[in-house]
Amino acid sequence: MAFSRVFSDPPSKSIFKTFAVMLLSILASLFFLHCLTDRYGTCTPTEKRDTGLDEGFYASELKDFGSLRRKRLLQKWTSTKPLVMRHHSLIHQLASVGEEDLPELKADKRLSQSNIKVLNSVDVDLEAGGSYFNAGKLSSLGEGSKKLPQAIIIGVKKGGTRALLEFLRVHPDIRAVGAEPHFFDRNYDNGLDWYRDLMPKTLEGQITMEKTPSYFVTREAPARIYAMSRDTKLIVVVRDPVTRAISDYTQTLSKKPDIPSFGSLTFKNRSTGLIDTSWSAIQIGIYAKHLHNWLQFFPMGQILFVSGERLINDPSGELGHVQDFLGLKRIITDKHFYFNQTKGFPCLKKAEGSSKPHCLGKTKGRTHPNIHPEVVQRLRDFYRPFNMKFYQMTGRKFGWDD
Repeated sequence: MAFSRVFSDPPSKSIFKTFAVMLLSILASLFFLHCLTDRYGTCTPTEKRDTGLDEGFYASELKDFGSLRRKRLLQKWTSTKPLVMRHHSLIHQLASVGEEDLPELKADKRLSQSNIKVLNSVDVDLEAGGSYFNAGKLSSLGEGSKKLPQAIIIGVKKGGTRALLEFLRVHPDIRAVGAEPHFFDRNYDNGLDWYRDLMPKTLEGQITMEKTPSYFVTREAPARIYAMSRDTKLIVVVRDPVTRAISDYTQTLSKKPDIPSFGSLTFKNRSTGLIDTSWSAIQIGIYAKHLHNWLQFFPMGQILFVSGERLINDPSGELGHVQDFLGLKRIITDKHFYFNQTKGFPCLKKAEGSSKPHCLGKTKGRTHPNIHPEVVQRLRDFYRPFNMKFYQMTGRKFGWDD
């Protein structure tokens, strides 16, 4: 028959064998690739080169993979390779992923705007020290998120807190709110959500800060900050309490020119020399008393005392200690400052977000009124034992009694 003749023909039989071998080879290759895919879960994000932000990232059938593969995939996303992401599908696909299945984003694997660009920001509230995946949401990594502060300048009034904050804002890893929130003394009833909303957005690895000098003398502040986060780092700028009191009075005098003289406010009884410790300008300078209140909640290792005098005479040196305390690289150095002879204190060569020199406003560096030398000496005698106690508590001599 014709059928038999075809298959008995030697050339046709050779072609059939060749075709069969090729088919088997292809099937074997496909099976091998399938085994590799099944073993290693090689569903990797696709890089879109030179396509800009219009295109997103692709994760092929992510929902078909188990939690282990999702974890591997997320670990690949946190690599240092630049990725362009389409996050809407990501949010939808990761809705069922538990936080325990996700790798913690460490500061040493920081994701910045130059590493990952995300379209259409997704807001997520973060507690201090929280995760980008709180509440099952992915943070807008390109824009950052608002966090509760990890560090607070808690005092003291007229010690140099504004200067310190302005200097620190030069550091790229510090973001700080400009106005004083007064949350832990005046606005505590507004709640932590209100407080967090005041903060600037930060990226992973950046520190959120605020400063409110009155916290240091507010009895309720230590417990309230501890309730927010026991890991909060506290910074106190201290200054010779006599000079600080005169500066405090000078500020009040500029607003209320008809107030009594400094001397009359200092003493309860001028003839006996009894100091009026109920006057806030005097009370703030009893640093040892206020510090005792804070040590009921925070160890000394979480509190840094900055010398207001050294902040003027050696700003880069004092800023170096602050950066070390915050665990940041020493980026702010003497090259950032110049001394303004008119104002009598250092100014920034370039302020945050500006290419121009910047000094503090006219309300800083006011000329002090002349105070009778006897009043000044009486105050120095009054503060001396409190200063000695403060030196002992902090392990540092500030030289106010030399």
